[in-house]
Amino acid sequence: MVDTRTTASSPPVSPTGPAGTRPGRRPDSPGTGAPVADRRTRRRLGPGRPIRFGPLVGPALLLGAWAGGSAAGLLDPRFLPAPWTIAGTAIDLVATGRLQEHLLTSLQRAGLGLVLGVAFGTIAAVVSGLSRWGESIIDGPVQIKRAIPTLALMPLLILWLGIGESMKVITIALGVFVHIYIQTHNGLRSIDSRYVELAETLGLTHRAFIRKVVLPGALPGFLLGMRFAVTSAWLFLAVVEQINSTSGIGYMMDLARTYGQTDVIFVGIVVYGVLGLASDMAVRLVQRRALAWRRTLAD
Repeated sequence: MVDTRTTASSPPVSPTGPAGTRPGRRPDSPGTGAPVADRRTRRRLGPGRPIRFGPLVGPALLLGAWAGGSAAGLLDPRFLPAPWTIAGTAIDLVATGRLQEHLLTSLQRAGLGLVLGVAFGTIAAVVSGLSRWGESIIDGPVQIKRAIPTLALMPLLILWLGIGESMKVITIALGVFVHIYIQTHNGLRSIDSRYVELAETLGLTHRAFIRKVVLPGALPGFLLGMRFAVTSAWLFLAVVEQINSTSGIGYMMDLARTYGQTDVIFVGIVVYGVLGLASDMAVRLVQRRALAWRRTLAD
C-alpha cells in the first residue's frame, strides 16, 4: 500500500506552484500585481490614444473664442469682423463667382510650383545622397540657398524673369525645393549601413538597390519634407500674388485693402488657412498609411 500521509519534512505542494504562481505561467505574466502596475505606468508615459479629429480641435477652439469675443462686443468689427460677417461675405463672393475664379488661379500657381520643387528637390537629394561627387557639387549651393531667404531673391527673380507668371511659379518652387532636398537627403543618409551591406551581399543591381532600399529608406524624410513644402507653397503664393497680379486670392486681398474691405481680406486669410490645413492633413494621412509598418511614439 502507498502511504498517502504527509510528513513534516515534505510540505504539501500548493496547486499554484512556487511563489504563488500557477504552473506554466511566468511571474511577470498578466494576473500578478506589480508587473501589471508597471505596464500601466509605462503606458501613461506615452501621449495616449489618438483623438478623433484631433487636428481640428485647436482651430475649433480658436473659432469659438473668436465668435464669443465678437458676440460679447470685445472685438472691434472694424479691425476683426465677426465670423458670421466673414461667412456672409464669402457667400456673396461665391455667388458672384469671384472667389472661385481667384481660387482656381491660386491653385494652379501653387500646384505647378509644388510639382517643380518636389521633382527637382527629390532628384537633387537622390544624386547628392548616393554619390560623393554629387554631394560635393550639389549640397554646398543648396545649403547656401537655405541660408538665404527665398523672398530676398525676389528682386533678382523679377529682374531675370519679369513680373509675370514665371517669376511667381519659380519663387514657389524654390521655397519647396529646399524643404524637399534637406529632409530627403537626411533620410537617405540615415539609412542603416547594414541594409546596404545586405544589398551588396545579395548582388542587387543599382536600379534594384534604389527601388528596394533607397526609396523606402528615404520615404519618412521625404514625407516630412512634403509637410513643410505644402505649407511653404501657400506662404510664398500669398506673397507673389500681391506683385502685379490680376487674379488670385492674394490679388483679391490686395484689392480689398485698397478699398478698406476688411471682411474680404479675412475671407482670403481664411481660405489660405483652410488650404494649408487641408493639404497638411492630406500629407499626414499619406504618411500614416505609407509608414504603417513603423512603431513610433505617435502610435
